[in-house]
Amino acid sequence: MKTRAAVLVEHGQPLAIEEIELGNPGPFEVLVKLYASGICHSQLHQIHNPAQARPALLGHEATGVVVAKGRDVTHVKEGNRVMVTWVPRDITPETAVLNRSSFSFRGATHQAAGAYTWAEHVLTHEQLVLPLDPSVPIDVTAIIGCATVTGVGAVLGTAHVKPGQTVAVFGVGGVGINVIAGAKIAQAGRIIAVDLADDKLAWAKEFGATDVVNGKTSDPVEAIRALTGGGVDFAFDAIGMESVINQCLESITPGILGARRGGTAVVVGIPQGPVTLKPRLFPTGERHLIGSLGGSSHPIEDYPQYVEWYKQGALPLDKMVTKIYEGLDHINEGVRALEQGEIIGRSIMVYARP
Repeated sequence: MKTRAAVLVEHGQPLAIEEIELGNPGPFEVLVKLYASGICHSQLHQIHNPAQARPALLGHEATGVVVAKGRDVTHVKEGNRVMVTWVPRDITPETAVLNRSSFSFRGATHQAAGAYTWAEHVLTHEQLVLPLDPSVPIDVTAIIGCATVTGVGAVLGTAHVKPGQTVAVFGVGGVGINVIAGAKIAQAGRIIAVDLADDKLAWAKEFGATDVVNGKTSDPVEAIRALTGGGVDFAFDAIGMESVINQCLESITPGILGARRGGTAVVVGIPQGPVTLKPRLFPTGERHLIGSLGGSSHPIEDYPQYVEWYKQGALPLDKMVTKIYEGLDHINEGVRALEQGEIIGRSIMVYARP
């Protein structure tokens, strides 16, 4: 079948909105007509990377309806509402390699990414498709497949924050706000939001931040230490910058030799180059530095829980989505707005409504 997609064709040029052609689903593939897709900051890295293979299809969080499925797909069927994500729903080390689908574009056949959601249809592996509760909206739930699983998952799936523990979150964007919401769900005792923009910091309080620090007007490390009496149990980097990773390490509480180990810095953002750590932080203080990819998630269990928290009001996805573009033709404007820092939370595109 033919469908429209935003295609990365030339480095430094706007995405091309053109027709691509998809084949029939293979045994473990699902064809989904997409309702809505998030516009994730990590896609900017691909757009600006001159080494990115092209043509490329982008996007990795969406909602939609199953149009067709392969013979060995059993967890969804035609007509089901679903979420599309980049995090495999239920794999083992033995099944961790997923076959990628292909697409035809301008007369040639190319390999697609695992999931691509800046398109009106996607043909993808069944591991990247999960059922969606038909009672919830199909627009704001599109961000569960990346922003929510990455942010909330980092708190609950990677760090395992316990009630009463203290948390700092560096970067209050689409992912950072989910980290804050996850910390509130975990019943963290103190949640400190750090950003350079006062409007984002004010917004963070709506999701559970108990304290805010403007990193432009004050030293965030000193401020966090002052607020907590020495440092937090967990500091989350939702940006991926070398300076922020070091600030996270300096913001966590150091250990006491023989009594306790130090806090944990969690890198959630994707660094775009080498990262040099301050050597004086190791091994003194016995600090931990860990990475979180996709929230260390098990989507088959976690995604239904995220939806349930949304229904209960504990995970306010509707507040997190601050900009909605009607249709794929607005993708280049969405990319520009994200690049210029005009999007406070998460922006999405809505292609169709049921």
